[in-house]
Amino acid sequence: MQDERLFSTPAGIKLGPIDMVARGRARNIVIQMKAGRFHGFVVRQGDAVYGYVDRCPHAGLPLTQELDGYLTPDGSMIACQWHGALFRIEDGECVGGPCVGRFLESWPVAVSEGVLITA
Repeated sequence: MQDERLFSTPAGIKLGPIDMVARGRARNIVIQMKAGRFHGFVVRQGDAVYGYVDRCPHAGLPLTQELDGYLTPDGSMIACQWHGALFRIEDGECVGGPCVGRFLESWPVAVSEGVLITA
């Protein structure tokens, strides 16, 4: 088994029921594949879901120091807990902190018949 960190996944992987991500919250997802391990997270706003690779464009570190702690306290933005970068949920653009104008790497996810899947 490889320990290499992957930054994408194939489409069609069933991640679980959409309710595993509460509305207005984020959830860490790790997928073990033959080539290595993928680390991502999903944010749910209403019926919309947004997926991102768990890596800050500023320092290359995972965004959070605590499990599922990706959002600001009011849930309005994604926050990097290491250096305070703030990202819009809907497109991953950094709008505050050390990487303004850069983007989180998108991870395509979708909901099909109540199941969260990679797209």
